[in-house]
Amino acid sequence: MATSSTTQIQPPDLETIEAAKRKAAFQAVSDHFTSNMTFIGIGSGSTIVYGVEAIKAHLAQNPPQAGHMNWFIPTGWNSKKVIEAAGLIPLAFDSLPADAMMDVCFDGADEVDDELNCIKGGGACLFQEKLVACRSRKFVCIADYRKAQRRLLTQWPSIPIEVAPIAYKSVMEALKAMGSMSPQLREHSLSKTGPIQTDQSFYIIDAPFKQLLTRTDVEKGQDGGGKDGVWDVDTLAKRIKEINGVLEVGLFHGQNGDEVASTEVKGKDTKGECFAQRQNYEGRQAWTYQGRDFERENERGGKKAA
Repeated sequence: MATSSTTQIQPPDLETIEAAKRKAAFQAVSDHFTSNMTFIGIGSGSTIVYGVEAIKAHLAQNPPQAGHMNWFIPTGWNSKKVIEAAGLIPLAFDSLPADAMMDVCFDGADEVDDELNCIKGGGACLFQEKLVACRSRKFVCIADYRKAQRRLLTQWPSIPIEVAPIAYKSVMEALKAMGSMSPQLREHSLSKTGPIQTDQSFYIIDAPFKQLLTRTDVEKGQDGGGKDGVWDVDTLAKRIKEINGVLEVGLFHGQNGDEVASTEVKGKDTKGECFAQRQNYEGRQAWTYQGRDFERENERGGKKAA
């Protein structure tokens, strides 16, 4: 009697994953960081620990000129601690000079699609991460090979949304009406400690949706306007942000720096927040996203994203 057999799929071991994160971080820093930079954004998450390690190593081998200071702007309490532990100097976002831009921001992501849109907020720092990313000339996102998906919400289950505590119930009802399947208020593992609070003392709602369409999908005729709960990235991000009580949405999307720089129509609304070219580091896929080029955008009369 013939018997059927199946091959059990083994998950990648942690050593392989951590090695991929570290290789991507060191290559990204090598490509996008120089010792003469003044203001550098530092994101949140496990991969960024390796990014800070790489920056520290770079500065040790290539010290800045005498008298030059490198200031590192954290996106939350945890990233501030990572900066301090490396012996680097943190600077609060609201202490930046009013006219200053960050030279570069390094951050991670929870999931990335073919158009380099990404989901962020698994660590509940999405509001400050977006503040820092949108005030950086270049945004470099470091991610290991597991994060690559054709569309968002393929492996990562939900979109993090930061909301005012007083409004979380009404926001959840609005999300359900938009097609979100069972949005959940993020709570501590010990239920008696209540909901997780961000650095702004806001709550996080994790909202599952169907896979999000890309701009390419829409250009090919697919409807991303919310019918039957099907959305494209740009439209859904805008609609969620319009809900009363929402502070920020964990969708980082829109035109990348290269697209902004190539915009030829003066006054065109160059919406979007981040992102650029995909690269292959050490045989493992990783990503660097080059952020909105504000200087070129302003020269062309572009508008900043809301």
